[in-house]
Amino acid sequence: MTTVPGRRSSTFTRLLRHGFTDPSAAEQLLDLDALASVRSDPVLLEALGATADPDLALRGLVRIVEAEAADERQVLLDTLVTAKPLRDRLLGVLGASEALGDHLARHPRDWQALVTYEAIDLHPGVAEFEQGLADAVDPDSLRVAYRRCLLTLAARDVCGTTDLAQTAAELADLATATLRAALAIARTAAPEDAAQCRLAVVAMGKCGGRELNYVSDVDVIFVGEARDGVDETKAMQAATRLAAHMMRICSETTAEGTIWEVDANLRPEGRNGPLVRTLSSHLAYYQRWAKTWEFQALLKARAVAGDPELGAEYVEAVSPLVWGAADRENFVPDVQKMRRRVVDNIPADRIERELKLGPGGLRDVEFAVQLLQLVHGRSDASLRSGSTLEALRALAEGGYVGRADAAQLDEAYRFLRSMEHRIQLYRMRRTHLVPEDEADLRRLGRSLGMRTDPVAELNKAWKRHASVVRRLHEKIFYRPLLDAVAQLAPAESRLSAKAAAHRLEALGYADPAAALRHLEALSSGVSRKAAIQRTLLPVLLGWFADSADPDAGLLGFRKVSDALGKTPWYLRLLRDEGAAAENLARVLSAGRLAPDLLMRAPEAVAILGDPEGLTPRTRAHLDQEVLAAVGRAGDAESAVAVVRGVRRRELFRTTAADLIGSYGTEDSPAEQDHGALVDRVGSAVTDLNAATIAGALRAAVRERWGDTLPTRFAVIGMGRFGGHELGYGSDADVLFVHQPREGVSDEEAGRAANAVVGEMRRLLQLPTADPPLLIDADLRPEGRTGPMARTLKSYEAYYRRWSLVWESQALLRAEPVAGDAELGRAFIELADPLRYPMEGLGEDAVREIRRLKARMESERMPRGADPTLHAKLGRGGLSDVEWTVQLMQMRHGWSEPGLRTTRTREALAAACAAGLIPAEDAETLDEAWVLATRVRNAVMLVRGRPGDTFPSEAREMTAVGRYLGYEPGHVGDMLDDYRRITRRARAVVEERFYGAAS
Repeated sequence: MTTVPGRRSSTFTRLLRHGFTDPSAAEQLLDLDALASVRSDPVLLEALGATADPDLALRGLVRIVEAEAADERQVLLDTLVTAKPLRDRLLGVLGASEALGDHLARHPRDWQALVTYEAIDLHPGVAEFEQGLADAVDPDSLRVAYRRCLLTLAARDVCGTTDLAQTAAELADLATATLRAALAIARTAAPEDAAQCRLAVVAMGKCGGRELNYVSDVDVIFVGEARDGVDETKAMQAATRLAAHMMRICSETTAEGTIWEVDANLRPEGRNGPLVRTLSSHLAYYQRWAKTWEFQALLKARAVAGDPELGAEYVEAVSPLVWGAADRENFVPDVQKMRRRVVDNIPADRIERELKLGPGGLRDVEFAVQLLQLVHGRSDASLRSGSTLEALRALAEGGYVGRADAAQLDEAYRFLRSMEHRIQLYRMRRTHLVPEDEADLRRLGRSLGMRTDPVAELNKAWKRHASVVRRLHEKIFYRPLLDAVAQLAPAESRLSAKAAAHRLEALGYADPAAALRHLEALSSGVSRKAAIQRTLLPVLLGWFADSADPDAGLLGFRKVSDALGKTPWYLRLLRDEGAAAENLARVLSAGRLAPDLLMRAPEAVAILGDPEGLTPRTRAHLDQEVLAAVGRAGDAESAVAVVRGVRRRELFRTTAADLIGSYGTEDSPAEQDHGALVDRVGSAVTDLNAATIAGALRAAVRERWGDTLPTRFAVIGMGRFGGHELGYGSDADVLFVHQPREGVSDEEAGRAANAVVGEMRRLLQLPTADPPLLIDADLRPEGRTGPMARTLKSYEAYYRRWSLVWESQALLRAEPVAGDAELGRAFIELADPLRYPMEGLGEDAVREIRRLKARMESERMPRGADPTLHAKLGRGGLSDVEWTVQLMQMRHGWSEPGLRTTRTREALAAACAAGLIPAEDAETLDEAWVLATRVRNAVMLVRGRPGDTFPSEAREMTAVGRYLGYEPGHVGDMLDDYRRITRRARAVVEERFYGAAS
């Protein structure tokens, strides 16, 4: 073809119009002598343009024609232009699969397998595929025959003769025929082994469910029995050799490539178990040791090769175990673990391209369907299908899944599986990743019938279907529960009460009858409120089920909804503010403390929908609000009631932020810096309690003395209060210091100061709906026998004359928190020489501190407590770490300014920076201190009352584990980790506190 320079030929233009992306290269291919007889035939160009990749199809055709013997070429070309079925099939395959084009180039005569178009050819089964593989006598000939059969199967697929489900079933049937052929080759190679044993091959996974991919591991389980008169051990050895040989025949790469991997890792004990077991050995394992996921896998078990009677016996024997799995003790926690999407191992740059495991992927549909089958299939045999699509249809027909939801999931699953098939077909590689290359996306889109703008259309359709799956895969568990109780749409099939209870039990609800009552109360009727609840509840129920106490979550939601249901903003907040509903679900189902705080003033739920709502308020902000409230109040009791209400609201804000940060949400992962979480809680609760005490002080003074107390008055925070390390259940350890104003006698000032202290304590402990704040002044000079408040001079005199080393140690945490700021600073100036003595501590003082610590360990540990699990006084716990750090502060604080802090972690970091403790030891102590603090916070959050040890009740223990980042079923790991971390910390304490290290 010659054209005028600078002008494009008419062929170039036609090629461009027919979808070729490289018309110049295509022109050159058409000019080859091999295609001389057909290059001008418009039928050929039209057919090439109809393929997924016209350029690829043309290249593949040229390779086949050139590989054909000279006398056969014209037969191929004549048939190609005169027989539409062959033309569509051959070019369709060549345009979709480079790998099958390679096969045809190596075996050019295989194109003839695509010529026939008989009825039997449209939907072949195992028998037809066995016939196609009948001549295979070794691994190479089996591969060639397999690809020839695959060629016809792919042709039917790309031409639309078969739909997704039929294609997947044919791929499974071809795999069945291939396994049988491979086993026959193995038996022929070792007839003596074949004579000793019966061997059955049971397909699992997608092969077992007759929904196989183009390139997928074929999961199998082998069952063996000795033939009559043969020793069982020898028979199993023979069966194992046959099974292993069969696997190699399929899996190994030869000159003709590979077929697919045969994977037997679903067998009992996985890779560590024997490859072949007897039927009785299988059953013994399943009855005693099997996990829920193994029964889920067995749901698709199907005998496919070897001894058919033995295979059928196996399937029949395991079936009752599969359908009774939902009654097993660990079913619920196992399901909770399995329901969490396993995406941790997927690189971040690939997760959005993952068709199988990514959000809204194939696994979401498959898992949801299989879980519903396990729950309801025990009483409804119609659900016992290995096929995802067949099972989904049966679930919809039985009312276990809404028909509209099932139809959307069916459509989405078919589309995503079709994408997966076409991606794998191109190079016959096992992958679930959507390609990034523009040309690959164009070919993929065109293969799915998208021709106007294939890439844009493909991405749009893919995201739409993935979004449907993401939205529905959890909801399908819960929507039918609402339909069962909402008494709407009478024509719709719906769950029976028994089936609804089964489902709720399987999802972790301990009292399904109560749960159904709550659902009915929330969602029944035709009001707008009920309609919004029916929209919200399917998602909320899933979040509740993802927690340690779903029942508490649902009950709490009903209580909040009852309290706020008539307010116009509540349901709108949950519906329209994306994070609010999930945040509420996490808070309500994580333990008792946060819901208790919320129930006392449910309007605080608005905090959960505000983007800044979970950020702790600053001390200045709190003081401003508290003191303004006191100024407006009529008397001290009403003033402090408002102050305590502010404290309750802010405690709820802090607990909610802590829980959400620890659990994470669908859009934001859990906080990984646990030290930062602990510091935020400690600072927030400390500031809140300080502001509360400041408000109570102002209210007590105003009630009796007006604006001015006869004596200047300051509150000094001690212990965790002074250290900004308060937990949810901590008392406020304080000292009270005062200084008589000019002209006021010491006696009058003392009476006023002590009266203020008494009134503050009374006001903060009055019985109300808000939690009390307990003030503990036992660290004062002379302890409980000494006056509550002293003058600065009295403190100075006492410390100069009577102070013991432990009192100097206690002053390490002293920090003014409320009252007269100047007086507070004066007290700190008084304390500094005591807590940071010049030249450090003498050896006598060091010995005394060590003696006190040892005595505390032996005398204060509660009777019966496990010292390895006591967060405060136990081995490597808070006391161990804090005393070690405080000893360094008292020894070196005089010369190291960084050590002059009331905060444990800051002091430890400063000690490390000063070279007083190796970095590794400092990290060990810090890790143990943070963990022990989180354990105490977790116990308070879960139980609603303080505690220093792990709870004994199983559900509470699980909730503590969830807060600490452990999945259900891993409580043992949590305790092991706690013991390991604190044991290492104790070793550092032994050296740094009790030992010679300074």
